Amino acid sequence: MNAPVKIAVVGAGLIGKRHIEAIAASGSEAMVHSITDPDPARSAIARQLDVPYFQTLQAMVSNSAPDGVIVATPNRFHLEDTLYCISKGIPVLVEKPLAVTAEEGLKIVIASEEKGVPVLVGHHRRHNPLVQRAKAEIEAGSIGQVVSVHATCWLYKPDDYFNVTWRRQTGGGPIYINLIHDIDLLQHFCGPVETVMAMQANTARSHEVEDTAVITLRFENGALGTVNLSDTIVAPWSWELTARENPAYPVTGQATYWIGGTNGSLEMPTMRIWHQQNTRSWWEPIDARHVPVRSTDPIEAQIKHFSAVISGDKQPLVPARAGWQALRTIEAVKRSAESGSTVNIAI
Repeated sequence: MNAPVKIAVVGAGLIGKRHIEAIAASGSEAMVHSITDPDPARSAIARQLDVPYFQTLQAMVSNSAPDGVIVATPNRFHLEDTLYCISKGIPVLVEKPLAVTAEEGLKIVIASEEKGVPVLVGHHRRHNPLVQRAKAEIEAGSIGQVVSVHATCWLYKPDDYFNVTWRRQTGGGPIYINLIHDIDLLQHFCGPVETVMAMQANTARSHEVEDTAVITLRFENGALGTVNLSDTIVAPWSWELTARENPAYPVTGQATYWIGGTNGSLEMPTMRIWHQQNTRSWWEPIDARHVPVRSTDPIEAQIKHFSAVISGDKQPLVPARAGWQALRTIEAVKRSAESGSTVNIAI
């Protein structure tokens, strides 16, 4: 049996702590190497785990280089921290978004690919068995050629959520915070987005940042897509309330993605495939079959995958380039919403 890989966690905030829990749940596959965080109060976490504590990434690597690093620092530090790890040849799992801007993200992509150092991006939903089964059904031709997709992300963030100033300011709204997950999955299912047209509004709360957006997408393969997004609607249709990924959210049992093909349609995460037995026609009966999927914590699955990448057994499921594609699409959405024009995404 191989020894567990030693993973350093850099940034011990909410998501950093979740990664620590996931490493602990990985059994013999991984162990926490150390905790790095500039806040001395976070040293208590290291003491509880009986692992070293450092205030800087550089100090940690200089003391004892880990097998891999999880970068869970604030977004503005992703570029510097990830490039440093690449320069030292250490595989990285960086939380989403990959960087603050697509321009910064591309620097990480180039460095990772040129030096051959794996960089994974924390779009954890791709590790959900629901997503993996849906991808397999699409690739197997269960619904034929994908023609159109739709995603709804309607939820209500309570007023006290906005007591944190940056959440009321540009960059703190649902386009950057929530939509990037949906964009990543839609591109996972349909391939890269080519063209974006979007509108946004802030009429419900009148904050500087948007609270609602409607987006139209054209994918490079010719499929079309729409996304309806709002964090000010009381509704049951969002990934958070339907996918059972996080027990903090109530479960509604509804669908939130619809993927339409020439031979059928797929609902997610309810995992129903609609099809017709014989003739495809609006005059003919249509039935649905349920695709059973086991439940797995996607963040724990992501840690196991990262461990396998570190060991050289697997290639990254969400490499830096995929994270960059999601980020540049989000930037295109914002440019379109602010300009009122269609935005073509450069290859």
